[in-house]
Amino acid sequence: MYRYQVTVKNLYEIQLGVEILQGLFSYEFLHCNTNSKTIKEGETFFAIGEGNNYIEDALKKGATGCVTERYLSKEFMQKYPEVMFVKVEDSLKTLQNLAAFKRAVYNIPVVAITGSVGKTSTKDTVAAVMSKKYNVLKTEGNFNNHIGLPLTIIKLEEHDALVLEMGMNHFGEIEVLTDIARPNIAIITNIGTAHIGNLGSRENILEAKLEILQGLQETGTLIINNDCDLLKNWNENENDENWFDVLTYSINEKSDIKAEDIKTTEQGTSYKVCYREEDIEVKLPIFGEPFIYNSLAAISVASVLRINPQDVVEALTNLKVANKRMEVIEKNSIKYINDAYNASYESMKYALEYLANITGKRKIAVLGDMFELGEYTEELHKKVGKEVDKYNIDILITAGKFSKYINEEAQNVKEKIHLKDKNEVIEKLKEIQQEGDVILIKASNGMKFYEIVEKI
Repeated sequence: MYRYQVTVKNLYEIQLGVEILQGLFSYEFLHCNTNSKTIKEGETFFAIGEGNNYIEDALKKGATGCVTERYLSKEFMQKYPEVMFVKVEDSLKTLQNLAAFKRAVYNIPVVAITGSVGKTSTKDTVAAVMSKKYNVLKTEGNFNNHIGLPLTIIKLEEHDALVLEMGMNHFGEIEVLTDIARPNIAIITNIGTAHIGNLGSRENILEAKLEILQGLQETGTLIINNDCDLLKNWNENENDENWFDVLTYSINEKSDIKAEDIKTTEQGTSYKVCYREEDIEVKLPIFGEPFIYNSLAAISVASVLRINPQDVVEALTNLKVANKRMEVIEKNSIKYINDAYNASYESMKYALEYLANITGKRKIAVLGDMFELGEYTEELHKKVGKEVDKYNIDILITAGKFSKYINEEAQNVKEKIHLKDKNEVIEKLKEIQQEGDVILIKASNGMKFYEIVEKI
């Protein structure tokens, strides 16, 4: 299996303005970190911005190298004689250049995933299926931005496939990431309302997501959700490119990979799909339409990479849900649906449907604020309130500045409570929860609703 580690010598070859303050050309960038608080022994510390003030903290924790934008005194460096010190003009750009260089020397399948909803769960599903054929490196946690993505790529060692998540808040951000990653396969899961406050409209969000094509390699494949109105319309009427293939997946619209005969229970979902001219039955251990879409994206990737159909079925049968994403936790005969990682109108809608289909004595929805919605903040929170009314919710608990609009709009709930923050929610749940309850907990990550599950 191929292994290639970039060195300081490589850095000299690909970037100007590099100065060795202490150390050897042969120093290898094995694992890198930009956070002095989490750095581990043997990692290289990239001091970005304010990080240049915490170099010694990183060294005390065992960093073996440091890339900095500052000249360091000989007296300081002599305290750490075994450490490699490199001076550069821009530490972030250096990190990105190293990642781009390392990606270029690995001739392997690279899958890049973006979209308004479902990026992480799709990434995990795609990686699970690809792992049946490849040794896969994938984005961990929320390392999906201009720092996290290059940190992931630099970890490439004896891997023969790479699955990367690409997040964005503004125009130009996906462009940076895709230029580094140079994917062979790109997936756009959907175009929703997340970050609409920054971008102004769903059409602008589509434009920002389509930046992923700028790094897509020639003869690459773009995979899109054909049930998304904007993606479908773009592909049929606006896509005038001819240097990449388009593969579509769906539940409703006609597409290349389409789920048929869908059956759902609380324990999971099954459906049939035509895979490389062979009909297969997929059984997911998770309920919910979002997970069908995730699996269809993964099947689309598997089709491009010619993965054995039985391996695809086996991977999806044993699929695991990431923490804080539709994660069902049972404590004291109470089921908590922990979906507190992030929130948009679309993901709120899916989560409420999920809650409605879980068996329990009472259904309790604990919903917090959705962020980065700008002028659409009130409108989209009210739309969530209307979604609440579609299901037989016994108790609606909202907390935060904007979730009051959810509370005000919901009319068909037996009991409504609006609170200030997560701490008040914790106390209220301790007071009212009963055996047999099913409790959904969802908000944007900044609300820290994941602490609710941890503390009750």
